[in-house]
Amino acid sequence: MHITAMGNPASQWTVLLSLAAAAAATIAVSAFSLQEWRKRLLARIAELENQLASAHKQRQAERMGRIRGQRELRQALLSSKDEKAGSASYPMTPIGLIRSCFSTRNGTPRQPMLVTLARGSLVLSSKNVAAEAFDGLSQYSHCWLIYVFHENTDLPGLWKQPPHKDFKAKVRVPRLDGGKMGVFATRTPHRPCPIGLTVAKVEGIQGATLLLSGADLVDGTPVLDIKPYLPYCDSVPAAVAPSWVKAGGDDDVIAMASVDFTEAFSEELAKCWETMGKLSLYSSWMEFQGLLKQVLSRDIRSLSQRQKPHNAILSALNEQYLNAPKDVSFDPLQKALDNAENFDQADLVVDADQSTPVVDKTEDAEASTLDAEYEKIERDDKVVYHLVLEGVDVSYTLLEDGKVVVEGASLTKALKPPASRDFDPRNWRHLFTNTA
Repeated sequence: MHITAMGNPASQWTVLLSLAAAAAATIAVSAFSLQEWRKRLLARIAELENQLASAHKQRQAERMGRIRGQRELRQALLSSKDEKAGSASYPMTPIGLIRSCFSTRNGTPRQPMLVTLARGSLVLSSKNVAAEAFDGLSQYSHCWLIYVFHENTDLPGLWKQPPHKDFKAKVRVPRLDGGKMGVFATRTPHRPCPIGLTVAKVEGIQGATLLLSGADLVDGTPVLDIKPYLPYCDSVPAAVAPSWVKAGGDDDVIAMASVDFTEAFSEELAKCWETMGKLSLYSSWMEFQGLLKQVLSRDIRSLSQRQKPHNAILSALNEQYLNAPKDVSFDPLQKALDNAENFDQADLVVDADQSTPVVDKTEDAEASTLDAEYEKIERDDKVVYHLVLEGVDVSYTLLEDGKVVVEGASLTKALKPPASRDFDPRNWRHLFTNTA
């Protein structure tokens, strides 16, 4: 019967019509469902577009609010109640501090890259700048550092409101043997705005620490910004400068004839190395001695020290400073001024390229009071100068023929090698490629 039924043409058409009707009904239901789904999808898309437009509008409003707030802040900073003072200010927070081999201002190079063995690090402030800010900097060989002359002795008078009106527009230049130049024609630290610019070699980066060499920065210098050095635009081959600023050759007035080390110094330095060698950025005391030779190859004394070389106030007061407790601030010049009667501090002038005011004895005869104070402190005719590098107090003398004789080394009580506060320098020594 099954075969017979299937063989009946009428039955076959009935089955086909039933299947077609079922398929048509299914298609109709699917089309209706698809249409409803499409409507819901379009409605959802429209809803999302409205939300996106609303969020974009809100961000635009917030951005305009920030721009308006920043504009108002700039206007507030630029507006001055005292137009004559021109006291607009721009508050800035340092991004980090320099940890340098130069423990004090004395001996810190006057210009960058003169002491290629100079080493140090910049440690970012975790509160202000993330370590990711260093990403990509290692691809550059050198970088610019913008910093503050934080150890200038005239900062209190310079930053008070209204600003100090007695700021000197001219400074005495060591290379001109006391000749004066306008402050903007020199690189003196004593400027209307005590901001410095220097270049350094990028040696390596580890986390939030940048390792540098060749920098002329004293330990603890606050850094405001870092910019990569671009040879194609930062180097100007056709640039010219006055002859008195050119370094090197027989015309270099601050170049020393030679730097020699006594046997006693080498023995004392080797003994100091037993304590501070593991904290140093230098692999041996011989390499550290190479740093000393580079630093002392130029006369690091201020102009006043060169003009009055036989004055033992330097050794007498430096000894007190180096052995002072860590929490005691000691200024040799200030001590002399405090002890000198009837001495007018207005007689101080600024020595270009040095961070310490000096006494202009050629302009004011009353400065002879300070000379008398010198004589009280002077103990013998031999002047012993001091230089502190990585916490090591190095003593040396100068001979008449311009030769430097390094005589002694000792660890200071007040100063410690800065590298120990940041990282283990033994992991960094291999990164240095410069040589003495």
